[in-house]
Amino acid sequence: MSFDFRLWDIHTGVHHPFNDRAPRIDNGTGRPDPKRYHGPDYKDAEWNRMWTQTWLLAGPTSDLREDGDFVRFDIADESFIVVRQEDGSLKAHYNVCPHRGSQLILADFGSVGNFTCPFHSWQFALDGTNIKVTDEFSFHPEALCHDRNLTPVRCEDVAGLVFISLSNDVPPLREWLGPVADQLASYDIGAMNVIQHKQTEWAANWKGGVDAFYEIYHLHAVHPETQGVMDDRTQIDLYPNGMSRQFVPFGQPSPRFPDQISVNDGIKMMLRDAGIDPDAFEGTAQDSRAAIQVSKRQRAERFGLDYDKFSDTQLSDSTIYGIFPNVQIGCHPEAVFIHRFLPHPDDPNRFTYDTCILFAHVDAPGYGPPAWMGLADGTDTTGMTRPEIERVPLGEPPNLGQVLDQDSELLPIVQKGSRSRGFRGPIWSEQEARLRHFHAELDRYIDGEI
Repeated sequence: MSFDFRLWDIHTGVHHPFNDRAPRIDNGTGRPDPKRYHGPDYKDAEWNRMWTQTWLLAGPTSDLREDGDFVRFDIADESFIVVRQEDGSLKAHYNVCPHRGSQLILADFGSVGNFTCPFHSWQFALDGTNIKVTDEFSFHPEALCHDRNLTPVRCEDVAGLVFISLSNDVPPLREWLGPVADQLASYDIGAMNVIQHKQTEWAANWKGGVDAFYEIYHLHAVHPETQGVMDDRTQIDLYPNGMSRQFVPFGQPSPRFPDQISVNDGIKMMLRDAGIDPDAFEGTAQDSRAAIQVSKRQRAERFGLDYDKFSDTQLSDSTIYGIFPNVQIGCHPEAVFIHRFLPHPDDPNRFTYDTCILFAHVDAPGYGPPAWMGLADGTDTTGMTRPEIERVPLGEPPNLGQVLDQDSELLPIVQKGSRSRGFRGPIWSEQEARLRHFHAELDRYIDGEI
């Protein structure tokens, strides 16, 4: 049995190609061992067999516009530098000096002419070549015959996003992403700038974070305030290599509340985002989604924006992508919301939740990122200044907004339950098909099939 929630463009009644259903992938109905959420041996197997064998999202290319621009990407015990070269290409290196093992870069991002080790001031060109050994005369020539360049890792970019891989065997990035590569490219993420970046520590396994964000089945219970503004039963598409997509229709009530007619405050916020005066709107809650789509197209024509390539659903809804193994991206023509679930290097009962909002600035009144993304008052949305990463340690309120704060409170409870002898593994519905797809792909790596 499968649920076939199809999306149609409301004002035309035509099924847009972007909305096409992916061929069905059957991941079975098995119940996996819950030790994957807390077992130290499983954590180690993940690192050796999965994390080191996939593509990992290091960041957006907007952080790497000019030669010498770099970002540091940390995962588990490893740290990497991704840097724009003088010829415009990208390279990535382990963030470690070959001399004594010191990390080279401590900043999250920046721009340099070369890399200088803080320990003994060895220097390296942007491409990783060693260009200076301090007091080189004091070394035996035979000692310096060893490779003293930075250790490279694979680095490729697609759709405004840059990935690294520790493996030479993983397929090229675009092939690995499959249809998702071109779909993401339609949003012009490379033209967007980071306007908010937060990292918070959560008392749960990183896969618990993936699980929570890969389904909206829990909204009615954990986030009841969302039921007045979004449809929580929607189209899910599964793609090869663990990739997935889900549409979350915004601007209309959940079908759990078919009798809701009035336009509530949440819908008013979304109408306002689209350039509609909510006080002058004469439609019902069921009319608001179509009105948002029409208004955004009209506004795009006035501002000279290329919205013809978007389906109606892309204008009003959140198109959510799961990028295996640890990324979710919520896409809108105006902004994208990137979520990364980063494993703790030692404790499988903890992870870092990394969130990044990117926005394409348009100097026009009323145009901005979706209000539901929860940007702090006074946030600079022009992209002129890249904000620092705000870090919140475990035990402090994450202050991510009502919905995400609710998730941060719930996941430790779920994590504790996953360690109970009474829990025999998850049982997934078709509304949780993205979870089963993700775990089936993870199992392929852990079982040595990849």
